Amino acid sequence: MTLRQAQGPVGPASDAQGRDEQTPDTPTRDAGEPGAAPSENPADLDRQNPEAEIAARAEAFRNWGRWGEDDVLGTLNFIDAGTRRAAAALVRDGVSISLSQRFDTDGPQKGWRRRTNPVHTMTDTGTDAERGNQGFPHGIGGADDVIAMPLQCSTQWDGLGHIFDHGYAWNGRRAGDVVTSDGDLVTGIEHAADVIVSRGVLLDLGRHLAPDTGELADGYAITADDLDACAAAQGVEVGRGDIVLVRTGHYTRAHREGWGDYAGGPAPGLSLTTAGWLHRTEIAAVATDTWGFEVRPNEFDVPAFQPLHQVVIPNMGLTIGEMWNLDALAEACLDRRRWDFLLSAPPLPITGAVGSPVNPLALL
Repeated sequence: MTLRQAQGPVGPASDAQGRDEQTPDTPTRDAGEPGAAPSENPADLDRQNPEAEIAARAEAFRNWGRWGEDDVLGTLNFIDAGTRRAAAALVRDGVSISLSQRFDTDGPQKGWRRRTNPVHTMTDTGTDAERGNQGFPHGIGGADDVIAMPLQCSTQWDGLGHIFDHGYAWNGRRAGDVVTSDGDLVTGIEHAADVIVSRGVLLDLGRHLAPDTGELADGYAITADDLDACAAAQGVEVGRGDIVLVRTGHYTRAHREGWGDYAGGPAPGLSLTTAGWLHRTEIAAVATDTWGFEVRPNEFDVPAFQPLHQVVIPNMGLTIGEMWNLDALAEACLDRRRWDFLLSAPPLPITGAVGSPVNPLALL
């Protein structure tokens, strides 16, 4: 099928989806047809013009319509039965490693945009049971608890309804038609509940680029060349349907020294210029050990906020994971000299949510 190209950073409307046609005379291209490739060298970015740099990549790497007008999974469509069968064959030692941070009040959040750390409250306790005031017969007692937390306060997935580009959501839908006060009515995270099981690939950029410490400096922008070089050094290939995990060492440092500005502060991360790499590798999802996935501060000298998110979530349809604890996995991979494994990381099927906490499991 074909997609109309946008005039500017936002793609066109589609009558089939009930929107007004905005660009009737613009040319069309196949969804998989490469356009003019934006530079993958961060030095080439116009640091005064984030709007143009974002727009160029949004247009070049947009997947709208690639899996049909009604698609709700984006690049998760790259995971299929064959991908999972091959991933299952990677389980050789029977070792299972959790890639999650702990969910408790000693977490990274500082309250920005009402993001708080989990609040765990007991509603029934052993003390109640000892005192026999729970009202149960024949001496039985129990404990119950409740947790209150933002869905993206710790190890989590960003769903496709999490970020918009100029008022448009994934697959060219109007943002207001997708996410309302009732939640994400179209691409809610529940659609991915049985999907995110695939081959995982760890790219340990911390060890590759900073072998003395295993930790990249805050503000280091990981490039496409860095990703390719790391994969080559580890002897692993990244391909269609993979879930790529990028270890920067930022979580390692925060775990050792205290959270500080881990949530929202300076951090190593992916450069905006890696958008092309994320697109052409046809990976299903990507996750990092940082709060925000991409390099912070962002790569502009004028106000900008998470430009790579703006390209890859609403335009590419890429699912992003953040705040993953990759340290134990990195050690296990280094010991075995292999960096691929079966990864199971389903979100909680929270109806209409735009993100979800997750306890990812790597099985080697």
